[in-house]
Amino acid sequence: MAYKLKPRKSLNKRFKITASGKVVFRAQGGRHLRRKKSKRTIRGFGVPKVMSGKFAKKIKKALGVA
Repeated sequence: MAYKLKPRKSLNKRFKITASGKVVFRAQGGRHLRRKKSKRTIRGFGVPKVMSGKFAKKIKKALGVA
């Protein structure tokens, strides 16, 4: 009997998988020390980012999707 892999709960809170299979996350660095940052940068933190490449594949594997 094969061991069933459990998904990483910590990654489940940080990353979401879209219906098309893309990995979506929120950018780091937007929570504090905001007055130093430009208004354009601060607005950019509100938009979720899409991850691609090998790291996205690792995230999917750790979440039990791939």
